[in-house]
Amino acid sequence: MSNPVGMPRDHMHPDQRSPADAGAPLSSAETPFLELLARGASAEAYEQPVLLARAEGRSTEWIVALEQAKLLALRVRSELEGRRRREAELSALFETAHDLAGLRDLDAVLQAIVQRARSLLGTDVAYLSLNDPVRGDTYMRVTEGSVAARFQQLRLGMGEGLGGLVAQTARPYVTDDYFKDDRFQHTLTIDAGVRDEGLVAILGVPLTLGHHVIGVLFAADRRARVFEREQIALLGSFAALAAAAIDTANLLTETRSALSDLERANEIIRDRSGVIERASDVHDRLAQLVLHGGGVHDVAAAVSQVLDGTVEFTEAAATPARALEAARAEGHAVRHGDDWIAAVVAGGELLGALVLRGHPGLDPVDQSTLERAATVTSLLLLARRSAAEAEQRVRGELLDDLLDARDRDPRLLRERAARLYADLDATHVVLAARLDVTSADADQEASARRRLWSAASHLAATRHGLAAARDGGTVLVLPLEGGDTATAVARRTARHLGTAVQESVTVGASAPVEAPAAHPEAVAAAYDESRRCLDALRLLGRSGDGAAAEDFGFLGLLLAGDRDIAGFVDRTIGQVVAYDERRGTDLLQTLDAYFACGMSPARTKDDLHVHVNTVAQRLERVARLLGADWQSPARVLEIQLALRLHRLSAPTQR
Repeated sequence: MSNPVGMPRDHMHPDQRSPADAGAPLSSAETPFLELLARGASAEAYEQPVLLARAEGRSTEWIVALEQAKLLALRVRSELEGRRRREAELSALFETAHDLAGLRDLDAVLQAIVQRARSLLGTDVAYLSLNDPVRGDTYMRVTEGSVAARFQQLRLGMGEGLGGLVAQTARPYVTDDYFKDDRFQHTLTIDAGVRDEGLVAILGVPLTLGHHVIGVLFAADRRARVFEREQIALLGSFAALAAAAIDTANLLTETRSALSDLERANEIIRDRSGVIERASDVHDRLAQLVLHGGGVHDVAAAVSQVLDGTVEFTEAAATPARALEAARAEGHAVRHGDDWIAAVVAGGELLGALVLRGHPGLDPVDQSTLERAATVTSLLLLARRSAAEAEQRVRGELLDDLLDARDRDPRLLRERAARLYADLDATHVVLAARLDVTSADADQEASARRRLWSAASHLAATRHGLAAARDGGTVLVLPLEGGDTATAVARRTARHLGTAVQESVTVGASAPVEAPAAHPEAVAAAYDESRRCLDALRLLGRSGDGAAAEDFGFLGLLLAGDRDIAGFVDRTIGQVVAYDERRGTDLLQTLDAYFACGMSPARTKDDLHVHVNTVAQRLERVARLLGADWQSPARVLEIQLALRLHRLSAPTQR
């Protein structure tokens, strides 16, 4: 019988294989799906190898293997499509930013923005309306995909229609079915235009300059549709660029008017021309930086040259709060002493600021240049964050496989780790980290956990390790460098994460794990050990600290459950502890030395460097506090255990 295309011979039914097939190596079930991925086949095509195998009566084992390979291939295809889509979105944003940098024709830039928004969101229609402050209404400025003349010529009263709702609230609004939505004011004129165009689902985002809404950017379909959060954010980015284009055009218009008014003042005209040339130069430089993969500090350096000053990017926490909030609210750079501050904002989130140092006298065009640089900086930070989040997800998936899929091929684990610059053949430590504060507000607690995961992921990336969110906290696998200990790694990690999230973070560490890729089962066992260590720390009242399993010995097993440690210590040696605290004596130290010296007063006095009578007097005081039978075997064991628990629960010297 002939071998069908795409079906490996060694997975054919035994009766269907020729003698020549005997002993041939098994082919991979992934082969037909790799071919489909290579030629970019549609999702439906991935069913064909399975259907063909069923039709030809292949073994159940082979069909199951094909099904698993199909699911994996579809995941890869979906990931590739998502990346291509994100690349297309970023490319369109960068191209639009480049158009804005070389702005000469406002209508052309707005038309390009609307066209790209319609293309990337895959909608039937996209359009942009602007407010007319003279007539007190709003009108269609640019449309793409529209076929109805009445719709293209609509003028709307302020507050009318979905666009009026967006303009009033300065927030995006979306409707799955326009005519069934009663959240906004319907009018005959607007409804007639929408009906002529045949629109059903509409998304509108505001165009804002500072805190003023100057118009609305829309994307609409002629069928019911649910717009995803990423699509709303993307349209918002285009709206920000459109507002910047309008602002730039207005600024250029004002500049030309000023030049016309000051035609007789040649020196002023020359100065103004020089400023405009610098603004054009910085726009071109910024566009080139974006297109060639420049970073935030490259943007600051380019603007520093153009403005003949020192421009720095600063974190929000390191920027004067009042000036930064004013820049964010107004949408413009503000003066702070001899400095100028432009907020770097994306989607309402404050990412930092661009600060021009020691330049109190700033031309309006130079001020606008600083603001444009802040906009480009926000785009670069968003792009960098997207890349970082993608890497964090990949690191988390690899760690999940180490913990959950213990039959993974070590070779594949090593290859995946190598792409993340991690060496899973080296010795590692598994750490369990958890926040020590809980909030009654579920959203606040979830936000704190996300911050912890983000900080742990960043630490793992810089240390060439792995991190993932798990069991209400975070698990990390970090390499153990020569001369380091699991305890030291745990304490450093607790300090680092606590500082990053501004909350107390407790970290428990396992014993070192050699070659995790070769022994995935050891990673899972080490994670359980690190969680027990974490529970022990919290039970001992050492929240915010870090420790390893080796620090507790057999006590770690005793502390793994929900034990009343403080109560046990108080019941056993509480009177001695209280006596030392009141009198400033050393009874606890004497007891430690007494037991360490085999309960020999003579050796104890040598260890403490005191007279034997002093030891005897202290032990008599202990007997009066704990009872005459305190040296009985049963009580000695309890007292020694309480002494060690008391030492472990004392604050650690860092």
